Amino acid sequence: MSTTGAAPVDPVPDMAPGAAPVGPAALADPVRPVRAGWVALLAAANLGVWMAFFAPVQILLPRQVELIDAAYKEALLGWVTGLGALVAIVANPLAGALSDRTVARRGRLRVLTGRRHVWTLGGAVLAAFSLVLLGRQQGILGVAIGWVCVQVCLNAMLASLTAAVPDRVPVAQRGAVSGWIGLPQAVAGVAGASLVIGLAQDDNAGGYLVLAVALVLLALPFTTLTEDHPLPVEHRPPSARLLRGVWRTFRDHPDFTWAFITRFLVQLGTALATLYLLYFLEDQVHRPHPERDIVVLLLLNMLSVGLSAVLVGRLSDRTGRRKIFVIGAGVLLGTAALLLAALPTWPVVVTAAVVLGIGYGAYMAVDAALITQVLPRATDRAKDLGVINIANAAPQVLGPALAAPIVVSPGGYPLLFSVTGAVTLLSGLLVTRIRQVP
Repeated sequence: MSTTGAAPVDPVPDMAPGAAPVGPAALADPVRPVRAGWVALLAAANLGVWMAFFAPVQILLPRQVELIDAAYKEALLGWVTGLGALVAIVANPLAGALSDRTVARRGRLRVLTGRRHVWTLGGAVLAAFSLVLLGRQQGILGVAIGWVCVQVCLNAMLASLTAAVPDRVPVAQRGAVSGWIGLPQAVAGVAGASLVIGLAQDDNAGGYLVLAVALVLLALPFTTLTEDHPLPVEHRPPSARLLRGVWRTFRDHPDFTWAFITRFLVQLGTALATLYLLYFLEDQVHRPHPERDIVVLLLLNMLSVGLSAVLVGRLSDRTGRRKIFVIGAGVLLGTAALLLAALPTWPVVVTAAVVLGIGYGAYMAVDAALITQVLPRATDRAKDLGVINIANAAPQVLGPALAAPIVVSPGGYPLLFSVTGAVTLLSGLLVTRIRQVP
């Protein structure tokens, strides 16, 4: 991965004609807008990652756990997903920090010449192998270990993909690009569920195999057809800063800290609301075919997320404002949760899915752009974004710990969604503490 061979320093590719080189291209602040083809390839790679994340959590893992022990399916599913998320908390920033420090030799294969693509493709291949092994497990311990391996590999891949935006996209384009790149996160739910149900049907092992193949095929074009600037060895960040720097980052950069907190709260609300969705439709709404209903809800959510992300992302770029859109998104997310708490009926569930999609799409596009504007250092982009991704993973650990006792308490699902609404509304309030971004 990393080598001691120094690559020559590239001049910044986006500088004015005739200007003198000011540093390596890998660390430059991008000013040249990216093209639609680059965005499409990055979106495809993200689609593969999110399908491999969501389809197991939504369909395959619940099925697998229920076949192992139907009586304790809620607790066991929470334990498996929580353990995987706990590992992701460490894997994501660590992989990001390592990609920041990867110094690759120039060679014939594009994927080996830079510092990001090798992590993206390597993570995809290893995650695919882990998915296939996970599908063969018939005991809860094997399922837990398999899901941990999948999480490690997917988070290594995600860390490098996330860094592509601050690496290559100028600030004035980040809202729109983040909207398009975030769209696969919504599409992945429908696409993954459709692949699993349509191609594998009731074959869980086949479902994991389908996801594994799709993951590698979607990652290949971006890693082999797009440029990945090499990092000269003399510009590699000190390894001594690898772990110690995380806490200094929070201490010295309050806007980054508030961005982390607000992202954490939104993802906690999402974890609380979605972990038991299959069981909620089955046991509370009393739907006869909850798996099919999930596909319908995901489709509605996908359409509303996509429209909202693209439109609001562009509007944020044009106005130069970020916080007001993130605040509005938090209000919509809280409203959707409170609707489910008050009236757990199928028409309300459908309405909530649409409202949730509009709010999450706006949040996904604008908050992603906002975060790239409060990153502390160009040399640690992937590591710092990996720290932000702890805010995505940690709620997957805390969520099951909070949700499981709430669901089995007298308050049940109404209490669960009330807590979800309060958490997401709080996230919108706290984003006002960020000063650096309008």
